[in-house]
Amino acid sequence: MTKEELASLIEFLKETPRVVRQSSENLSDEQRRWKPAEDEFSTLENVCHLRDIELEGYSVRIEKLLNEEKPFLHDLDGARLAKERDYNVQDFNAALLDFSEARAENARKLESLAVEQLSRSGEFEGVGEISLEKLVLMMRDHDDGHRQELSDLCNRINSRR
Repeated sequence: MTKEELASLIEFLKETPRVVRQSSENLSDEQRRWKPAEDEFSTLENVCHLRDIELEGYSVRIEKLLNEEKPFLHDLDGARLAKERDYNVQDFNAALLDFSEARAENARKLESLAVEQLSRSGEFEGVGEISLEKLVLMMRDHDDGHRQELSDLCNRINSRR
């Protein structure tokens, strides 16, 4: 990955909190908690999930990859966390702020990297060996999936009005 490709990828990651805020800003509290089905996330649950994965997943993994030799990187069960932490009763704005701040901090760390550091690797539980470059690409794919999910969910909510 070139420095320019990394910069473009980081810009995408930095935009996700704004995209999430923009897609859900006109929803009421009740609409943010609406679930299309029991096994699907509400808007609020999506934001809490993004926050926890950023704080407890990506932040920890980035730190370990940068500071340890071949670290073990734990996987997180997002569905289990949603149930255990009762995401759908949490505060939307607080969750979004926490996600935004954690993402900004991770973006700052990534922006300071030399391209060579992207090859640092560790063992990701359930995945196998993974480089920092691959982790950043996974972050983008994860964001992309949640951006799409939130867009679809907001469209469904707006069509119910």
